[in-house]
Amino acid sequence: MAARGKAHGLYLRLVLLLIGVVLWAVLLHTALVVWPLPPVLAVLHQRLGWQLEAPAPASLAALGWTLLLLLPFVAALAAWAMAPLNRLLRALQGAVLSYRDGDFSMSIRAQGEGELGELLRLHSELGHALREQRQQLAQRELLLDTVVQNTPLALLLCDAADVVVYANLHARQLLAKGRGLVGSSLQSLLADAPPDLRQAVSSRQDQLFSIADASGQEEHFHLSQRPLLMQGIPHRLLLLRRMTRELAREEVASWKRVIRVISHELNNSLAPISSLAHTGAELARRGQAEKLPQVFESIGGRAAHLHGFLSGYAQFAKLPQPRLEPVEWAGFLARLAGHSRFRLEGDMPTAPARFDAGQVEQALINLLKNAHESGSAEESVCLSIRQHESELRFLVCDRGRGMSATVLAQALLPFYSTKRSGTGLGLALAREIAEAHGGRIALANREGGGLAVTLVLPSVLP
Repeated sequence: MAARGKAHGLYLRLVLLLIGVVLWAVLLHTALVVWPLPPVLAVLHQRLGWQLEAPAPASLAALGWTLLLLLPFVAALAAWAMAPLNRLLRALQGAVLSYRDGDFSMSIRAQGEGELGELLRLHSELGHALREQRQQLAQRELLLDTVVQNTPLALLLCDAADVVVYANLHARQLLAKGRGLVGSSLQSLLADAPPDLRQAVSSRQDQLFSIADASGQEEHFHLSQRPLLMQGIPHRLLLLRRMTRELAREEVASWKRVIRVISHELNNSLAPISSLAHTGAELARRGQAEKLPQVFESIGGRAAHLHGFLSGYAQFAKLPQPRLEPVEWAGFLARLAGHSRFRLEGDMPTAPARFDAGQVEQALINLLKNAHESGSAEESVCLSIRQHESELRFLVCDRGRGMSATVLAQALLPFYSTKRSGTGLGLALAREIAEAHGGRIALANREGGGLAVTLVLPSVLP
C-alpha cells in the first residue's frame, strides 16, 4: 500500500488554499460589480429590453452572489488540499486493522518530504519494529514450547472449572497414555488414577506421594500446585515430578553421611576407651590401684557420651506419632526452663492448646541449645509464644553469629552440622516433630545479628 506526499507539506497547501480563495473571491466580486457582468447587463437592456441591473459593489446581493459562486471553488481547493491526508488516513486505517488481526507484514510507502512524509517514515519504522518483535516472540514461544513439552516434569494448566487448557507430553503420557488432554475435566482424568494421586491433587498443597506401578515397584512423585491469573482469569498450575531416582540417590547419600558421622564418633570414643583400658591394665599389673578409679571414670564418660550420641540417632529414627493432649502452659514452660535458660518475651498464652508436650518440649530444647551455642549472650536468648486462630507460633531468638545463605539452605537436613562435635540432628528432629504435628519450621537471620527460628503448629484447641 502506498500513500504519496507532495514536495510541499500541509502548511504550504493551506497557504495556497487561502491565497486561491482570496484571489477567486476578488475576481468573482469584480466580475459581478465591475466587469464583465455590468456591461453585459447593459447591452441586454438596450437590445432586448431586459430590466436587469448589476448589484452595487457594497450591497448584500453582491456579497451573497460572490459567496455562492465561491463555494464550488473552495470545495475543489479543499479536496485538493486534503487529498494527501485522506490517502494517509485510509492507509493508516488499513495498517491498524492489519495490526489488530496480528498481521504486521503491511507497510506504507512514503514519498516526498514534509509532515506527511515524516509521519509515514515513522510509521514504517514502527511496523518494522513490530515485525521484529513478533518474530522474536514467535521464536521464544517455540523455544518455550519445546522446553515445556520435553521437560521431565508433567505440567497441567487448568481453568477455574478444573478443565485442562494445557498439558505437555509427559503429562499426557502419565495421565492419558499419550492422548490429548486439552478440554478434558481434571476430575474425569483422575477417576481411574491411584488414590494417592487423587488425594494429592484435591489437597491443593505441595506434597510427596507414592504410586505402585504394574510390577509392584513404588514410584515417588512430588506435586506442586500454584494459583495464577491469565488474562484476569484464575487458573491452577500443577507440576508432577518423578522423584524416585533423586530420592534413591539422596537415600544413599544420607546413609553415607550417617556411616561417616557414626564411624567418626565411634573412632573418637573407642580409641580413647581402648587406650584407657590398656592404661588401666598396665596400672593394675604394676599394682598402682590408686589411679584406676580415674581411668574407669574416663572410660565411663566416653561410654556415656557414645551412648548419648547413639540415643540421639535412635530417637530421630524412631520418632512416634504425636499424642495430642491438652497442655497447661505454666507447667510446660517450667519444665522447659529446667532444661535450658531463656527469657520469655510477651505474655504467656491464656488459652490451652493440644499437642504432644514431650515432643514439642524436645524440639524447643534443641532450638534453645543451638541458640546458647551460637555465641549469643545468655540474656539475649528469648522465647515467645503467639496463639492465633489457625496456628501456634514458638519463636526462639538469639544474638549470635547467625547463618550464611548456604547454611540456612541446608540447616534442616539430617546430619548436616557446622559444629565439630555436632550430629546434625537437633534442627532435623525439631523439623520432624513440627511436620508430624502438621506444622513447619523456618529459620531467618535477624537484623542486628542473630538467628530467629519459628516453630509453627496448627492451633488445635480442646
